[in-house]
Amino acid sequence: MRATAAYVGMLRLGRMCAGSPGVLGARAALSRSWQEARLQAVRFLSSREVDRMVPLPVGGLSYVQGCTKNHLLSKTVGRCLEATAQRVPEREALVDLHENVRLTFAQLKEEVDKAASGLLSIGLCKGDRLGMWGPNSYAWVLIQLATAQAGIILVSVNPAYQATELEYVLKKVGCKALVFPKQFKTQQYYNILKQICPEVENAQPGALKSQRLPDLTTVISVDAPLPGTLLLDEVLAAGSTQQHLEQLQHIQQFLSCHDPINIQFTSTPEQLRMILPSPLYHCLGSVGGTMMCLMYGATLILASPVFNGKKALEAISRERGSFLYGTPTMFVDILNQPDFSSYDISTMRGGVIAGSPAPPELIRAIINKINMKDLVVAYGTTENSPVTFANFPEDTVEQKAESVGRIMPHTEARIMNMEAGMLAELNTPGELCIRGYCVMLGYWGEPQKTGEAVDQDKWYRTGDIATMNEQGFCKIVGRSKDMIIRGGENIYPAELEDFFHTHPKVQEVQVVGVKDDRMGEEICACIRLKDGEETTAEEMKAFCKGKISHFKIPRYIVFVTNYPLTTSGKIQKFKLREQMERHLNL
Repeated sequence: MRATAAYVGMLRLGRMCAGSPGVLGARAALSRSWQEARLQAVRFLSSREVDRMVPLPVGGLSYVQGCTKNHLLSKTVGRCLEATAQRVPEREALVDLHENVRLTFAQLKEEVDKAASGLLSIGLCKGDRLGMWGPNSYAWVLIQLATAQAGIILVSVNPAYQATELEYVLKKVGCKALVFPKQFKTQQYYNILKQICPEVENAQPGALKSQRLPDLTTVISVDAPLPGTLLLDEVLAAGSTQQHLEQLQHIQQFLSCHDPINIQFTSTPEQLRMILPSPLYHCLGSVGGTMMCLMYGATLILASPVFNGKKALEAISRERGSFLYGTPTMFVDILNQPDFSSYDISTMRGGVIAGSPAPPELIRAIINKINMKDLVVAYGTTENSPVTFANFPEDTVEQKAESVGRIMPHTEARIMNMEAGMLAELNTPGELCIRGYCVMLGYWGEPQKTGEAVDQDKWYRTGDIATMNEQGFCKIVGRSKDMIIRGGENIYPAELEDFFHTHPKVQEVQVVGVKDDRMGEEICACIRLKDGEETTAEEMKAFCKGKISHFKIPRYIVFVTNYPLTTSGKIQKFKLREQMERHLNL
């Protein structure tokens, strides 16, 4: 499987991304520093303000441009942190329950300065790539902000990566430094590194020379002294000296909000306490989590090193969380906790769901059961760094359940009839394309791939099939590669998944196409039932009759207990398709 690295345009504060997380075939996206368009995110907007801000499609065609009334802010991450620390120095900035860490914005600023200064003191320079490899932790957030503060490019490495995957990532973007903990659960990070870099054991810290990883010179251990590595505490100590802090101040004079700061392998302020179960190596965590909190002075609460539905509920109850971010699968697991009703969720107000299509019934359950009246459904890709469509908090439940909202400011969207090569009419499916400051700079080192994804007019092809209505609301019908072609009929899995979620016994469903000699593809519905429920494939097919077209009724109904997931909680449909074809002996 071939992987592609991408470097993406400006990050957006206060928004979520839905780009693919990393497996070996993922893309890497390099994101620029901040330019925030949605200043109104500090407060909720009235419906009148929303109508004035969001232009509507014209001419009956699927094209819309976001509001440009409010100017983009030209601030680096460091300037944003500095401004917030000056504005609310004593407000809690970060709470890590697993490590028992609590820092105010003033304290966080001080630690970030020391870490940034320390990274420069050990020989890293502006533009160098540093890999962060590990689960959610205080060190992850510290390194994320410190690298941006020093002009170093952070490479978000999937914490589940094994030796060959790690080698690919480090080589692909030429990482000069790598930061990781000694171990998390069964993942022995140092031992995995030794498989591809045996020289580390006998190397002088900061002077590594590796045959297979020629760019890697510096390895930093987060929590334990290891041969050939620097301890993170040593880096912070080096950065505490006046000489190195002055060096940092000098470097910052030459940083720009247009500089790249992050490579992703391919989501009222006083009261806002954000519970973040999403992984920080993914855009949903690093952009929508860390950066949004930094910009608006919100408290970031890491519920656990990796996603755990029970830990997320405990964090809401214990820390009086008001907002929760996650993927649909995460929210399903949280709602299904056996002792869900025992937790105090009275402080919850809203949050963001992103990362994959969310069925309407799940949206309604989140709003009603988790008290998230201000839930926002967001859509985007890593290549769009990250969000291009989102609901406003005041949108109706139906609008949130049936769409991914309207176009974000300073962004254009169009839906193309790819066969005709022209704009699709409203309410007609086509491929969604995005243009604006958010579009990636390109795929790292692969101009041909960049040209295939972004045309000469700077339109990015998302690969998603979508429709747009008269009010500019966008609905994602499915992925073009996931579309099922059965006997010449185009069938969109998301439509069938939404339908099956209306069945009272269905907890979750995924629809895939499986090979068929006669029809080309047949429909297979993989259904997870609610606890204690039983039914048969025949009963499910009977439920479909008269409600959906006959050719959309799945030939195969398979009951499952789980789905293959990425570490960020997204369902891997290609693996599910392979599993079903083996299960059905196709």
